[in-house]
Amino acid sequence: MAQPYDLLTGIVHFAAYFGLSLVFLIVFKFLYTMVTPHDEWKLIRENKNVSAAIGFGGAILGFAIAVAGAASNSVTLIDFATWAVVALVAQLLAFAIIRFGFMPRIVERIEEGEISAGIMLAATTISVGVLNAACMSY
Repeated sequence: MAQPYDLLTGIVHFAAYFGLSLVFLIVFKFLYTMVTPHDEWKLIRENKNVSAAIGFGGAILGFAIAVAGAASNSVTLIDFATWAVVALVAQLLAFAIIRFGFMPRIVERIEEGEISAGIMLAATTISVGVLNAACMSY
């Protein structure tokens, strides 16, 4: 049977990792909207743009998957934070690669509400998150 101290230590570690994960998620959402030339919040809230919601949701999910991989594979909180920053940079680079490489008109297509563009953005950013998380296992 687990000692009460072990349980308490586990809860403290959970709270630290979970709390830091939420901070990183908020930071990612803020930075992602700064990197993209379109205003996701306006497109989603005011224009009810489904394409923007799909693309932005995929980016958030992809980052969360990568952060989950960092949390489950890290040995200290500093180790976790380091890999979460790596995940953040990788996800931001994923958008840049899509925008300037694979789909140069992605911004215009999302602004116009083209669902297929939002789906491709979401699929790509989720895929990057999955690959990112897998590569963090050491």
